[in-house]
Amino acid sequence: MSTECLKPQTGGPQSQSLSQGGQYGALASGTCLPPSTPVSWSLPRWRAYLAAAVLCYINLLNYMNWFIIPGVLLDVQKYFHISDSHAGLLQTVFISCLLVSAPVFGYLGDRYNRKAILSFGILLWSGAGLSSSFISYQYSWLFFLSRGFMGTGAASYSTIAPTVLGDLFVKDQRTCALAVFYIFIPVGSGLGYVLGSTVAKLTGNWRWALRLMPCLDAMALALLILLVPDVPRGAAEKQGEVAVRAPRSSWCEDVRYLGRNWSFVFSTLGVTAIAFVTGALGFWAPKFLFEARVVHGLQLPCFQEQCHSQDSLIFGALTVATGIIGVMLGAEASRRYKKVNPRAEPLICASSLFATAPCLYLALILASRTLLASYVFLALGELLLSCNWAVVADILLSVVVPRCRGTAEALQITVAHVLGDAGSPYLTGLISSVLQAERPNSYLQHFLSLQHSFLCCAFAIVLGGGFFLLTALHLEKDQARARQPGKGTLDSKDIASRNTESQGLLSGTSTPTE
Repeated sequence: MSTECLKPQTGGPQSQSLSQGGQYGALASGTCLPPSTPVSWSLPRWRAYLAAAVLCYINLLNYMNWFIIPGVLLDVQKYFHISDSHAGLLQTVFISCLLVSAPVFGYLGDRYNRKAILSFGILLWSGAGLSSSFISYQYSWLFFLSRGFMGTGAASYSTIAPTVLGDLFVKDQRTCALAVFYIFIPVGSGLGYVLGSTVAKLTGNWRWALRLMPCLDAMALALLILLVPDVPRGAAEKQGEVAVRAPRSSWCEDVRYLGRNWSFVFSTLGVTAIAFVTGALGFWAPKFLFEARVVHGLQLPCFQEQCHSQDSLIFGALTVATGIIGVMLGAEASRRYKKVNPRAEPLICASSLFATAPCLYLALILASRTLLASYVFLALGELLLSCNWAVVADILLSVVVPRCRGTAEALQITVAHVLGDAGSPYLTGLISSVLQAERPNSYLQHFLSLQHSFLCCAFAIVLGGGFFLLTALHLEKDQARARQPGKGTLDSKDIASRNTESQGLLSGTSTPTE
């Protein structure tokens, strides 16, 4: 029998590897092991739960930073003197920088120390947010640029954090952990509206909300460094054992593998439709509700910088409540339905999206007639949309091999943002501005223009439901492929050639043992 002596890695990321069973891990100390011998790795359950809690807290702050500006959008527009179309660009710049950065962070997250990358992201979005609060109205372009840096920081967390959770838990535990993690998307989004509008009202200055967030971000960074371990990739699937010395695929090979994974492809397109709707809705809904209130004579039009709109607060509270309930319902329905139907996850996503479309349509149409009915259907639509957050993440983690999950998350985020919420806020604002230019200059026409520009969301969400139905057709095959020993991102001929090369290297460097 021969052994392989490995030297410790110093001053850099831990080495990652794939076992013959398709699992991955890290070796931090120099030891002599047989080529296929697994390295024991375990984590107490309470540590895993504590790490998950910290990741959830940071996810909360991540999405609060996303939606602070929409919560004070009217004030920002008055301060920088920008129109609806240019205001929509604020979110487009944020998302565009996020999607450009996501593939980079996905590549790095599959190969290097994930804690270091997450820490960098927190520092970047916190620093950009704080500095943006001191920008004068003459330099609005700097404010747009700062939103871009915040998007870049957010990309690191949105890409890598779910893969860390995926390596901490498996099966039903993973579903529950992801459900809790993704609850904080709508909760964080809603609290972003609430924090922005509340701080602006209490201080008389919307910029103080951006100055408060870095304090919370600093606490998050400290908790990440102290309490979240650097989990070996695929450790949970191997029940605490990770092996050493195996071929590592290139980024292009990872992308080719994902392109042939039809469950990943179609679920990504479904997520894109969700992102399109949530991007437009999340950015413009508070202003739409404010203008609806003006049309009904319940609110005076805003002509000064401090608008003091309560609709951001109401919409934020609705987002929080429906998000918590929706994510829990979606995760529980998935957990129960999977016992009788292995295709439960994409079918739940498709059903919820098909039900969301009429709710959004009625919420928009009824806003000019009765605000109460509009709020009810809007809440139902948000509830149904929130059912998907944890389920779509579970789909990705179940059909993609562990070593490729960071890249998969990055590609899904990139496609969803490129075709989804990177352009939907701007497109909605642009359509509204074009319609306003062709109509009489009145507040009623401004409201109707924004209402009509929103209607495309109802049709986009139906398209997303269709993509999840296609996902259901391929799900079982792709899940079996991801679980099959020896199946990774490399082509069979690449695996054979690289295994031959590895055996040659081992035979030349091994030493006999008794």
